[in-house]
Amino acid sequence: MNARARQVSAEQVREQILAAANARFMQFGYNKTTMAEIARDCAMSAANLYRYFDNKQAIAAALARQCLDELLQLLGNIVARREQSAAERLRELVLAILHYTHREWSENPRMNEMVSEVCEARGDIVEEVHLQERTLLCELLRQGVARGEFELADMDATASALITATTLFRLPLLMQLYPLEVFEQRANELVDVLLRGILKPQCP
Repeated sequence: MNARARQVSAEQVREQILAAANARFMQFGYNKTTMAEIARDCAMSAANLYRYFDNKQAIAAALARQCLDELLQLLGNIVARREQSAAERLRELVLAILHYTHREWSENPRMNEMVSEVCEARGDIVEEVHLQERTLLCELLRQGVARGEFELADMDATASALITATTLFRLPLLMQLYPLEVFEQRANELVDVLLRGILKPQCP
């Protein structure tokens, strides 16, 4: 077997492990799942499982990264939709974050344990995702300035502030606080406030 074939095979095994772990986490919860159970679901020994992941936390981190990459792809698609105004896309982006988080919480409630574990133990993943999201937001703001929609001095600071302001819409554990309609109202109110601060005044 050549190196490329071995690499593909290893990637397939990793995907099998992640799929088995995801199924376990959703059914029984992160804390009640063991590495031995994941290995058994993959028809492999625990020792073989450790060849691919150092521990359960590493598996959780990989699964969280997959979910976060899915969200980043969704946000990237919104930013790339240049036929819409930047203001419209900014609102759509904030609502997309909310709807993604709410869907994950409502459809996969047991995954909250895993998300909490990863956020607490792997701040590097959270920071990396925030950096990529800030890059997308800066691009959207740049487009708004170039089109004469926005007027702002510091795009990076504005993007960072927006990420901070939307924290309520990013945490699955908070989704139980209000109905989705209330969250949507608050998200729209937040965007209204932001746009009042950055929309370029139009000449009468």
